[in-house]
Amino acid sequence: MKLSAKARYAVRILIDLARHDAGGPVRTADISTRTGVTVRFIEQILKPLKRDGLVHSTRGAAGGYTLARLPQDVSLASVIRTIEGTLSLTRCCENPSLCPRLDDCPTHHAWLRVTKAMEAELERITLRELMGGQERPEGCAL
Repeated sequence: MKLSAKARYAVRILIDLARHDAGGPVRTADISTRTGVTVRFIEQILKPLKRDGLVHSTRGAAGGYTLARLPQDVSLASVIRTIEGTLSLTRCCENPSLCPRLDDCPTHHAWLRVTKAMEAELERITLRELMGGQERPEGCAL
């Protein structure tokens, strides 16, 4: 499985929000400056993150984005699922009925084992861990 730039940047953006939302919503221009991701791409990435309840948005002059959950409650698995749709290495791991050769496939169980191991590890890794165990700043809304 190769992660897309969109998934990698989503993690980078969420870490940035976790570190900088103590003063209220964070503007996409500020996220862009710190992460090196263009504002346009950040806006594309934030849409599914908002839809899946990982971020909140606030409109207006003082608007921007904040994390919707505590950093320790956001796993890499949840971020990747939101952006990529799945963590499965193969379509048959996600939905075995899609494979007509499943009954005599010598590799299905290997792909399934690797998928489950990867998923378990991605569930264990949280934004907080990636922040270096930093606590959220004083005055943070969550």
